[in-house]
Amino acid sequence: MNRTRWALAVALAAGLPALAEPLALYDGKAVASVVHEDSSTASLAAQLLARDLQAVSGLPPKLGKRLADCAATCVVIGKFDSALVREALSEAGAAGAGLDDLRGEWERYRRAVVHPARDPARSYLLIAGSDARGAVYGVVDLTREIGVSAWEWWADVAPRQAVRVTVSDAPFASAAPSVQYRGVFLNDEDWGLQPWAAKTYDPAGGDIGPRSYARIYELLWRLKANTIWPAMHDSTKPFYQFPGNPQMARDYGIVVGTSHAEPMMRNNVREWTKADGQFNFFTNRDNMVRYWQRRVEEAKDFENIYSVGLRGVHDSAMEGAETVEQARDAVAEVVGVQRGLLSRAQGLPPQRIPQVLTLYKEVLDVYKAGLKVPEDITLVWPDDNYGYLAQLSGPQEAVRAGGTGLYYHISYWGRPHDYLWLASTHPALIREQLDRAYRTGSRKTWIVNVGDIKPAEYLSQYFLDLAFDGKAFNETPGAHLQAWMGRQFGAQHAAALAGIMMEYYDLAWERRPEFMGFGQTEPTRPNGINAYMQSGGGEAARRIARYEALVRRAETAGAALPADRRDAYFELVLYPVRASANLNARILKLELAAGLARHGRAGAQAYVDEARLAHAAIVADTARYNSLAQGKWRHMMDMAPRRLPVFDEPVYPAYPAPVKARAPEPLRRAPQVLSLAAAQAAPHPLWETVPQLGSAGASLRTLLTLPSAAAPAPAAGSLAVTTQPVPPLEFPFEHVAGGAATIKLVALPVHPLTSANKLRLGVSLDGGPVEVLDFATYGRSDEWKRNVLSNSAVRSLVRPQLARGRHRLQLYAMDPGFLLDRIDIIPDGAPDFYGAPPVR
Repeated sequence: MNRTRWALAVALAAGLPALAEPLALYDGKAVASVVHEDSSTASLAAQLLARDLQAVSGLPPKLGKRLADCAATCVVIGKFDSALVREALSEAGAAGAGLDDLRGEWERYRRAVVHPARDPARSYLLIAGSDARGAVYGVVDLTREIGVSAWEWWADVAPRQAVRVTVSDAPFASAAPSVQYRGVFLNDEDWGLQPWAAKTYDPAGGDIGPRSYARIYELLWRLKANTIWPAMHDSTKPFYQFPGNPQMARDYGIVVGTSHAEPMMRNNVREWTKADGQFNFFTNRDNMVRYWQRRVEEAKDFENIYSVGLRGVHDSAMEGAETVEQARDAVAEVVGVQRGLLSRAQGLPPQRIPQVLTLYKEVLDVYKAGLKVPEDITLVWPDDNYGYLAQLSGPQEAVRAGGTGLYYHISYWGRPHDYLWLASTHPALIREQLDRAYRTGSRKTWIVNVGDIKPAEYLSQYFLDLAFDGKAFNETPGAHLQAWMGRQFGAQHAAALAGIMMEYYDLAWERRPEFMGFGQTEPTRPNGINAYMQSGGGEAARRIARYEALVRRAETAGAALPADRRDAYFELVLYPVRASANLNARILKLELAAGLARHGRAGAQAYVDEARLAHAAIVADTARYNSLAQGKWRHMMDMAPRRLPVFDEPVYPAYPAPVKARAPEPLRRAPQVLSLAAAQAAPHPLWETVPQLGSAGASLRTLLTLPSAAAPAPAAGSLAVTTQPVPPLEFPFEHVAGGAATIKLVALPVHPLTSANKLRLGVSLDGGPVEVLDFATYGRSDEWKRNVLSNSAVRSLVRPQLARGRHRLQLYAMDPGFLLDRIDIIPDGAPDFYGAPPVR
């Protein structure tokens, strides 16, 4: 058997490596040509590859649709059963070898080098997809292999020319994606994406139209995503009203869906008018049905996922329903009507038309009230807008024919406070939350709200990497971040840059920059009392110092980068680091100044001057961002989205110098807080470590497979766990001072894993009665608001008299998915810290 037939029929079919040698796509003199099957998607993929090859070689590859257009080395792109791919195999004397297993597969591809029998010196690098997107992902993997970043355009990570460009010629078979539909929601675009598209990138179109969407779809390709929920705010022309938008999605093979508030592909904000009447299914049913019918007829020839159900005109509850039961019955009726519309428009049974019901906000309450959802509809579980999934699949939901999925935020507009400016969700939280979704079977549809795309580049890719390949859960967030930094800036810089950004995420974990005003919105209220000052100012000073050290590291690292990475570094690292540092400095230094002035201490005015400089630095850096790359990103970065009070430049006070500096008051030696990191406990069979999550570098999570314990019975004036198969988790500690103490258990504000679970922890001190602490919150309560703004959920045990000496705190796992951060032992009279106490 000749080399080609053996490589294909054996190695390719089995997915094993064979005769791996470097194949030169550019040998220093000539660059490979690119040919593709005759389809819009394959043509766009070939053009993308040709641009990337030209970027790394300096030579424009020849493009064509026939093997006759091939140079000595040629990349051949097509579906496995296309005429072009069959011809290439036939010329190699291996017709059909190794590709039959792609039939009916989802987004897979096989890659191999074959040689025409008539010209063995010629090489075809064959990328054969199971479908159009499978072939695209084969192209994307090839571009990654030649050193092109997914962010070559969207973050200015310019490809570098090489003297020689080679790739492996080993046969390769890709696996199917771990999650079937993976995509982004462009949302809250008023302050970045929409003005940038309308005024900078496509002023002729004047909005987010086909030209802008083509750029976005190419990014989705490079991130191996396949789905989009288009921008839908009032600032933006509705997707289907912009000629060419759905056609561009079809050309790129992108699946179009819509958000939880847009059933039947309708953007109600701009498409439902006063002339249509009230958006009330109880009183205006016929108009609403006709409104949906027109759109499903317009959209029937495109690849869509249809949101079903009913909410208000925008992000609000259903109009006209006075009780949750009334809303439940109306949603059931609406879904039936909508499925009928879809079926008639497409001439298919509704079971064959992709549909989702996103259980967002009040819709989850409607579902919990007993809503019966047809089995083929995908249930999409939402987070609570702050990165904590509200509920996940129980055993029956996990086996639904339509599956389940999730909708997640890394950008948000709404109460208790927006975080639209800087993308600061901790990667470790993303990993932990998606891990619990993946392990409970939610693998049908994953959508992430990315806001304006920028500056959420890394977090968007991390989410989509986890969605595409579940094996990514096996590496720590830090390892993923380091590898990503290596791809953008070079392996020699990766560790340092990953460390910088992990410190950025750690600081934002304690309090996001947007939350530093301690105010709230909807309704918008003034900035509040700053909790970093409640321990006397030392905590604020330490936070400022950490940020200042971080900025020094970031500026030093940036100075070591070559010129072709400076813009990318500013966008991806330096701007978010300095902006968050300066906002913290402006706010906290004014607080420290006021404290000094109240006590007649010197230095208040110096803090005021530094605060003024910090705000000016944000203004200057934002202007620089918008002028990068010859103005490419003009109007993309807004330093004060929605003009909330936290962003307002303050009136800077003028403090007179003290006539006579007051001597510092003698320091009273306060008792020290003892903080026990959860992960310092000995290994326990019911608890697992979650790396890099929480205030101490790791958290402990009760097993996701842990059955919820039965309700305990009262005992000895408290609650006692009646059945516990293994010993509790133990934390020994020493109470040095003696006397009154509070034991503060700091958890993460997760929600019960499924509808069958709670969020409880059994606690016993020194073998005494077990107290059951319930950490669950309900709705948008004040407690929930405090929790999500601080990434913490707290329950306390108060002991009026705790003996001096050693003690044992015992914790009983009662529900799956409970996340413990730390335990603080706070003696009476100790400082009241906002965040984790300082390590002594």
